Amino acid sequence: MKKTSKVILWAVLAAAVIAAALILLLHKPDKQTLVYQVTTIEPTTISNSVTATGTVEPIKQVEVGTQVSGIISKIYVDYNSVVKAGQLIAELDMSVLQTELESSRANLNSSKVEYDYQTKYYQRIKGLYEKELVSATEFEQAQYSYDKARYAWSQAQSNYSKAQKNIGYAKIYSPIDGVVLSRAVDEGQTVASGFSTPTLFTIANDLTAMQVIANVDEADIGSVLEGQRVEFEVDAFPEDTFDGTVTQVRLQATTTSNVVTYQVVINAPNPDLKLKPGLTANITIYTLDKHDVLAVPVRALRFTPEGEKYQENTVWRQLRDGKLEPVSVVTGVTDGVQTEIIEGLEAGDRVVTGTRLVSKNGPQGEFKQPQGGGNNPFMPRPPQQGDNKRTE
Repeated sequence: MKKTSKVILWAVLAAAVIAAALILLLHKPDKQTLVYQVTTIEPTTISNSVTATGTVEPIKQVEVGTQVSGIISKIYVDYNSVVKAGQLIAELDMSVLQTELESSRANLNSSKVEYDYQTKYYQRIKGLYEKELVSATEFEQAQYSYDKARYAWSQAQSNYSKAQKNIGYAKIYSPIDGVVLSRAVDEGQTVASGFSTPTLFTIANDLTAMQVIANVDEADIGSVLEGQRVEFEVDAFPEDTFDGTVTQVRLQATTTSNVVTYQVVINAPNPDLKLKPGLTANITIYTLDKHDVLAVPVRALRFTPEGEKYQENTVWRQLRDGKLEPVSVVTGVTDGVQTEIIEGLEAGDRVVTGTRLVSKNGPQGEFKQPQGGGNNPFMPRPPQQGDNKRTE
């Protein structure tokens, strides 16, 4: 029994040795190739943006009120009515105002009669006083009555003029060309001017030219300037993108729940009248927006082949024979992903952005990101004479 167990054990060991030998014989060493990651320089767009939310509003909006109290007798417009400047849009009942006008007219006439009488009396007493025929007391009394009558007549003139104007205020006209956005009163309703003018109508001047009032965070406001391009969307038309331009950056800050924002005014052409007052807009302000510029990925400026010394503002261009040459460039703006090239490269040039190892007997290796300006100690050994090297 023991002899049989030993035979089986030796048989298993022999099979394992044979299998290991076969694996070593059949397995070929993994041959790796260093590959350069290359990009072709072409005209592109470099942009940075700031996002915010805002509200669509008319550029010019007027609240129409009344300067006199009374009952609304007639209304000639409604919501969305198109009006012209000077158009009659409402009237107040004028019966009370007419009575006040007649009363002030009667008071004016009475004051005029009294003023004329006191004027003649004063002039007569003055002449007698100059001839010393009346006492100083009589002269002073005549002068007092004359001054009092003159002031009363002047006050009566003012009251009559005010009553006339109030009659005119009973008819309410549109101050601008536009569209009625809101109507706050109905016929038969009483309005009281009191200490403030009640709003009867709100009229927007021109809905084909709107504006968006955006609230921009304090962290972003420093890069927002007048004239920058804006794109925005509204929930009412999710498939449409509207264009605008920054027209004003207001200095007044607003703090809500410890969040500081600044208002930015954006013009918003609205020729098809899709934009309506009060819509919420999701806004993108392009603080950097350059088109048709030559640019390279930022990592191309960080790449340095193994064995070479890092040089600032230098990229490595790949020639037709596959060799690399350093090119000193003048850079411009950057969006963090691409950097503008002002001088040094031309459209169609191929520059290296990094390397990776490719295994012929297995999956491709990971792309090796350039690390700043120094050589990465984990990068593969640079290909020497006799090594396999290709580009893609």
